[in-house]
Amino acid sequence: MADIIKGHIHSLESFGSADGPGVRFLVFLQGCDMRCRYCHNPDTWKHDEAKGEWMTAADILNRAIKYRAYWKDNGGITVSGGEALMQIDFLVDLFTKAKALGINTCLDTSGFPFTKEEPFFSKFEKLMDMTDLVMLDIKHIDDEMHKKLTGHTNKNILELAKYLSDIKKPVWIRHVLVPEWTDKDEYLVKLREFIDGLSNVQKTEVLPYHTLGLFKWKELGMTNSLEEQGINPPDKDRILNARKILCE
Repeated sequence: MADIIKGHIHSLESFGSADGPGVRFLVFLQGCDMRCRYCHNPDTWKHDEAKGEWMTAADILNRAIKYRAYWKDNGGITVSGGEALMQIDFLVDLFTKAKALGINTCLDTSGFPFTKEEPFFSKFEKLMDMTDLVMLDIKHIDDEMHKKLTGHTNKNILELAKYLSDIKKPVWIRHVLVPEWTDKDEYLVKLREFIDGLSNVQKTEVLPYHTLGLFKWKELGMTNSLEEQGINPPDKDRILNARKILCE
């Protein structure tokens, strides 16, 4: 008898309207190795046994399908994090069972765990067979700035974006606009050039940096470097400028 796969779940939301097309049932997984300076959910970073709960795909789908009437033609399930790809075995199981029920599946990811090395890559290929849409958050197009912003390189993330283009997987690109970090025109233009080289991008979203999650840093006894730096949300002109460069 096969082992039952369980996911480490941070939280669930029944009616998401900003995480993929239509109304979505949102699954936030626990655990992330990225250390983004602007993260508004640092409580999702650790695989802490005391946080969240362990659930099977059936547990989640039994809850999700109660809201199916609200999804209409384009809604469904979105799995986010933390970083969802850190629990790829659970993702494959969940999305396989969801597709068997005719449920639209969306993966929201930073792409950080991606590699073409095994055993990850074969699992990822199987996951893509069961995924209708990938929302890929490109933190920074410049690798050195990406390292400073997140603690990690972006090379494998951009490799993922190109791979998704090669297999024609529908993608929405997301980019958080952070003053003094990601909102310089030279970076935005470089990112737009990269996006234009992809064949599968259906939509690009500019997400303005906000400070709503700073209280979580304080509750966890952590110092937020952007707050120390005095970084505030971008003003309207910079948001419009970024959207003009990236989205039009």
